[in-house]
Amino acid sequence: MNVLVTGYTGQLGYDVVREGKKRGISMIGIGREDLDITNEEEVYKYVQYVNPDVIIHCAAYTAVDKAEDEKESCWKVNVLGTKFIATAAKKVKAKLMYISTDYVFDGKGEEPFKEEDKPVPVGYYGLTKYEGEKIVRDLYEDYFIVRISWVFGTNGHNFIKTMIQLSETRNELNVVGDQCGSPTYTFDLARLLIDMIQTEKYGVYHASNEGFCTWAEFATEIFTQTNKAVTINSISTEEYPTRAVRPKNSRMSKQKLVENGFEPLPKWQDALKHYLNELAQEVK
Repeated sequence: MNVLVTGYTGQLGYDVVREGKKRGISMIGIGREDLDITNEEEVYKYVQYVNPDVIIHCAAYTAVDKAEDEKESCWKVNVLGTKFIATAAKKVKAKLMYISTDYVFDGKGEEPFKEEDKPVPVGYYGLTKYEGEKIVRDLYEDYFIVRISWVFGTNGHNFIKTMIQLSETRNELNVVGDQCGSPTYTFDLARLLIDMIQTEKYGVYHASNEGFCTWAEFATEIFTQTNKAVTINSISTEEYPTRAVRPKNSRMSKQKLVENGFEPLPKWQDALKHYLNELAQEVK
């Protein structure tokens, strides 16, 4: 099996390539410096040259706040880039996996969003990711669309690293406590994605570590596990205004994973523990 992974320089792409290689699969990871996915001709030539059996499309414009002001750039990467990758994948008859997001939903209510619920994005980033989903559905009969949330991994910036960095100079932090979702450890997610592409169990999936928490609860657990004496003040979304609207409810049902026989990811607290150990190994 020959697998092409876009977005290799990001948190998820990096771990997907690492996991595939561990299993002896031929993995080709590419970043922006290797291929401009917004250049249609370049994409077609590159994909035909590599001729992969599977493309896992992790590359995305993910700067949620900047997206509100850089709409053209965001659209080019998340919509046109996805269209070019998906079209090229179809030409070489490759399986396609598109990585999407909880931001395709409006974040209303308290019930977990099901895979078949209609997306109603409230921000521009979420809108472009949903447009990407629609392109994949239109071009392919068989596809994997995997929606993820609150991602953290060793290769890149994330909430955990930010919290640890802030704790070096602060013993009290204000963290939003009315947005609820599930953290997703790229190490765990990568294993699931590699399992998935070796099947023909196509469809839309939600994938994140098990359990729900608020950002404030997530921060509290980070400092509990790192033995740092930092006080977390839970504040409202309104007290921490951002350029883009954040969904207050990012809970997602993982029913499709269970129905199709895929093993659910570990609890987010266990994933955090594993991740902190991995970070500690990197420092040594």
